[in-house]
Amino acid sequence: MSGAHVENDRNAVLSSTASLAVIIVSWNVREHLDRCLRSLRVTLEEDGVDAQVWVIDNASTDGSADLVREHHPWVHLEASERNLGYVRGNNLALDRLLGAVQYLWLLNPDTIVNPGDVRALVAFMDEHPRAGLAGPVLLNVDGSLQECAFRFPGLSQALFALGQMPNRLYHTALNGRYPTERYTQSEPSRIDHPLGAAMIARADAVRAVGLLDERFFMYCEEIDWAWRMRKAGWESWIVPAVRITHVGGASTQQARPETTAHLWESRARLYRKHRSRLTCWLTGLAVRRVFSRRLQHGEEPAWAAASTRVLRAWEVPDRGGP
Repeated sequence: MSGAHVENDRNAVLSSTASLAVIIVSWNVREHLDRCLRSLRVTLEEDGVDAQVWVIDNASTDGSADLVREHHPWVHLEASERNLGYVRGNNLALDRLLGAVQYLWLLNPDTIVNPGDVRALVAFMDEHPRAGLAGPVLLNVDGSLQECAFRFPGLSQALFALGQMPNRLYHTALNGRYPTERYTQSEPSRIDHPLGAAMIARADAVRAVGLLDERFFMYCEEIDWAWRMRKAGWESWIVPAVRITHVGGASTQQARPETTAHLWESRARLYRKHRSRLTCWLTGLAVRRVFSRRLQHGEEPAWAAASTRVLRAWEVPDRGGP
């Protein structure tokens, strides 16, 4: 993929026979990235797991690439001259690593891992040969639980996201949520899809269904991946024994109108790809109603542009109705 160059080559690829590759795509989160890499190095050493660690820096302007060069020479760095986006950044590494390792761990830079985490995830994948994807339990900085396992989205989840459903039902199955027991029990359990912040993928499953869909610039790519894997006979799991701290949204909070547009554009693509024509049509009605109202109420220019993008993404593709 053009626009990126490889650095730290001499020390970065820890072993050509490593069973695991860790891929971190970073954009302007220097301090988070530093903390993540420090925790990861300690964990890999204490767990005794042979792994390659790749950082794909998406043209950060905060010195992230220099940080990796100077303080983490053990990491394989690819510094892109432009922002490839989360999906293309991951695919750059996935494409090169797919034939070299058994497992590929897509890890956000705003995560903190602990000794035992990597060993437990790899052991789980070894013991469950049909697991295509697995995710750990994610914790907030204060130790509270994050919801990190979900059912595939449909009409009701979209209505919740649009603020059209009662808040008291937000953390229920109607909004694709699993009971809290899924996160606190000792045994792993099957789910529709994990949150993408720290999901591990089986290389065989990725070869079977393909890389992340690059038409998703950001958001929904892990849902699409899990959906494709489900259709191909692979499973997704939550592994409560592994508990990783996730600061959450460290990159995406930087540009809310832009990220809102990306989110709803990705949802439009996801629904058209995996849901029925009727579900897409009904969801589109709700989306257009909400974002049209926002435009009518005189949003500031950045938000107006984002709303216009969302409306365009959810346009009715033809005159045939549902």
